[in-house]
Amino acid sequence: MRTKTLLTLIIAAALLTTGVAATGLAPADGSPALAIGTAAADQASLETDAQPQPQQQLVRGSPDLDVTAPDKFVTPGNTNEVTIQVSNDGSLSLGTAEVREVVTTARNVRMEAEADDPLTVTTGQSAIGTIGENEPREVPIAVDVPETVEEGTYDIDVELRYTHTRQQDGGVTFDRSRTVTETVEVEVRDEARFSITGATTDVQIGDTGTVDAEVENIGSAAASDVDVVLDSASTGLVIGESPEAGDSARIGELEPGETATVTYDASLSGDAPLRQYSLNGDVQFRNADGIQRIDEGIRTGVTPFEKQRFTVDDIESDLYVGEDGDVRGTVTNEGPNEARNVVVQYTDESPNVIPIESSVAVGTLGPGESSDFRMPIEIGGEADPVDRTADIAIQYRNADLERRAYEDVELLFDVEPKRDQFRLEVQDREITAGETIAFDIEVTNNLDQTVDDVEARLFANDPLDSDDDEAYVESLESGESTTMTFELEAESGATAKTYPVSFDFRYDDERGSSQLSDTTRVPITVTPTEGGFPWLLVIGALVLVAAAGGGYYLYARET
Repeated sequence: MRTKTLLTLIIAAALLTTGVAATGLAPADGSPALAIGTAAADQASLETDAQPQPQQQLVRGSPDLDVTAPDKFVTPGNTNEVTIQVSNDGSLSLGTAEVREVVTTARNVRMEAEADDPLTVTTGQSAIGTIGENEPREVPIAVDVPETVEEGTYDIDVELRYTHTRQQDGGVTFDRSRTVTETVEVEVRDEARFSITGATTDVQIGDTGTVDAEVENIGSAAASDVDVVLDSASTGLVIGESPEAGDSARIGELEPGETATVTYDASLSGDAPLRQYSLNGDVQFRNADGIQRIDEGIRTGVTPFEKQRFTVDDIESDLYVGEDGDVRGTVTNEGPNEARNVVVQYTDESPNVIPIESSVAVGTLGPGESSDFRMPIEIGGEADPVDRTADIAIQYRNADLERRAYEDVELLFDVEPKRDQFRLEVQDREITAGETIAFDIEVTNNLDQTVDDVEARLFANDPLDSDDDEAYVESLESGESTTMTFELEAESGATAKTYPVSFDFRYDDERGSSQLSDTTRVPITVTPTEGGFPWLLVIGALVLVAAAGGGYYLYARET
């Protein structure tokens, strides 16, 4: 029992001595040292566990952060991106290389920069994270440089806040936080700088065209190998072939104050609104030393032309079921540009409404100009006489002779009921049984066009007949009349009543096409014979006499 108590006292004394030594090794800057408490804890541990514990070696040191600006040149009149490079050249004052990074690593590094007037850093605090000795970090900051700033060198103060481990010994860690301020220099050099002083476009909504940009070197030095990259910042407007890529144009060289115009292909979707569209530009160039530079963030805007529009008005039609006719109207170019080789095209499809000519040319129309058109259409015999609408398109060519079409337009026209192509007027509609007469008919052209080579033919059935059933007239204008004469004969034994006589007409219409009219029927009344020798009564009397004589002869023979 005494032996165990004595051993405990010796160990406690040794631990106390070690705690005093640890206290002596505490940092001079006043960081807390918990060696005594640790010794007490170790004593309790030794009482419960007789096995020896491995001890961590003593290590002491600190990180040493520094900042540099690899590309220190900035230009006036721009927001320049300056890259701040943060490096760590830490120091180890006590310990071995294996544990060096414990005390030389800067943790939770935060950076904030401030520039000398009139320069302004617009980037706020940046969180960098951990920076080791072999892991430099780069942080971009935005620096506004006024247009009127003088050339020269300006300071940017960079404040770094971080935490690090000052010392570690036997599982005891001493951490501290630090704030250091470093300075980097930037040089304002007024070399070549660029501005898009004007941009115009001939693009219409729903069409293609070009964008012209006037680029000026507003800097104080010449630039060579100048490439101007332009892309659209707006939905709907495309510069080049794709929205993502934009397009690039080369100028070559630009002296200070010199301007050059570059042209880009552009297109605008058909549903895009009429407004100004933003464009972004970057200029890549070489300075006087042959070093590649880039001037970014150049902006401009263009306003396209409104969509090319047409209207169709004053629509009239002379269409009848079963006939050819015309739809007439006036097409107007509502602008904004001239439309070349304008064509009105019938695009609707219907089995009963068939365009004889599906496209009708009206020529070139300037903005606000109009032209009349006539579209020939055939109406089938099965069509209904109703009001109709039909889709049409206005085809034209733009200033580059590229074909375009405007489809937001339609035709509204009437279809009248079926009618006789020729009106017939008969002055004398009676014929006596057994009589042959010259039958006169007044024929009127009921069509809205002149017809040629009109051949009329009469058709009659028993008891009517005709040995001269054809007539001809060379031409009949619309509404014109002529008298045609036929021969008509009624059998002598015809019953007195009304019989039909039919006519049809073959003719050439105004397009030279041969047409056959519908059949028209005319009523003819057969009347009985009046006056003259009573042949029927004579024949009847003879029949009665013959019958009486035959009867008397038979009677005489029998008697």
